[in-house]
Amino acid sequence: MTAYRSALNESLAPVDTGEIQPVNLGPIQLEVPVVLAPMAGVTDWPFRSLCSHFGAALYVNQMITARALVEENALTWKLAEFGVDEPIRSIQLYGTDPKYVSLAVHMLKDRIGVDHIDMNFGCPAPKVTKNGGGAAIPVKRRLLASIVESAVEAAGNIPVTIKFRKGIDDEHLTFLDSGRIAQESGCVGVTLHARTARDLYSGHADWDAIGELVNHIDIPVFGNGDIWESWDAVRMIRYTGAAGVEIGRGCLGRPWLFSDLVAVLSGREPQLVQPSLGLVADVMLDHVARLLDFYDHDENDIVRRFRKHAGWYVAGWPVGRDLRRRLHSANNLDELKSITDEFDRGTLLPPEGVRVKRSHTGGPRKVSLPENWLADPDEVVALSSAAEANVSGG
Repeated sequence: MTAYRSALNESLAPVDTGEIQPVNLGPIQLEVPVVLAPMAGVTDWPFRSLCSHFGAALYVNQMITARALVEENALTWKLAEFGVDEPIRSIQLYGTDPKYVSLAVHMLKDRIGVDHIDMNFGCPAPKVTKNGGGAAIPVKRRLLASIVESAVEAAGNIPVTIKFRKGIDDEHLTFLDSGRIAQESGCVGVTLHARTARDLYSGHADWDAIGELVNHIDIPVFGNGDIWESWDAVRMIRYTGAAGVEIGRGCLGRPWLFSDLVAVLSGREPQLVQPSLGLVADVMLDHVARLLDFYDHDENDIVRRFRKHAGWYVAGWPVGRDLRRRLHSANNLDELKSITDEFDRGTLLPPEGVRVKRSHTGGPRKVSLPENWLADPDEVVALSSAAEANVSGG
């Protein structure tokens, strides 16, 4: 048997030895250039540890906001926690005020000992962009530069990267300026989510834009968008020239994707021929066990929090409407185990299930912006605290 891949990628040749090179982000070397995208409420230590069980990559903690960190918000500090044996302490920071960003970076260095800081300038949430934050920041080049420069200066020898989108919409593209500013500010790499803020998560990611950015700057570019199976990463890197890939929605309910990615990008076939419902059941229960071990919450609360993950795990599988409904209403571990015991463990993922979209699917939608925000990209602006709402999305 050969490793499963969809018709979209069936003609791709295996990766040649040396074709895809390791990537250095300062002192951090990624032997296989794969990054887990930070996702709020998802990429906590239990999920990162589960993904790392399947394959080596750079696993970025979920986004936290600089202002909340500096103001000693207890929940924010909890979100910033790492596993005791986590090899690279990587976290995504979002901030709109250079002073708060600088203070937050110093705190992350001194209290947690972070090894890498990624900054988010891609969130399209209306309550953020309408105040000039998130994906609206790159429109104002001086503001973006001042925030990034403050992070890099405070970080010292700790590598800083940034993530951004193509722009506000197709008439207001900012990704080339953002890449140039990142390079000039001292960032060691960037990630481009190849959609605009207006796109949200709709349509197809514009891989041509990734290639354009690769040709525009000298630091490594990681491509993000529409990596649903391991061979998509090969196709993206060959098409764009990107140094590596960042995986977001593609690994939701599919943490074994990292095993496949490491294999195909190293020129090998994945060990996992096709995932089965037996694997899904085992991984789901492993995931819950990791959540119970990490969080100081009762079992029922953990299982209820896990419901969204449960939906992603069975997306694309022929498990039936009733079983899905019961998964989404499970209240404790016994209920969850009873449901997974009903899985037909030998059932393989059908071809139409490989590329089923999970999590965000909205868009396109007009972007909410402050009045006259697009008029002068070189305008000097300062944002209010309302622009720093803790809403993830890149």
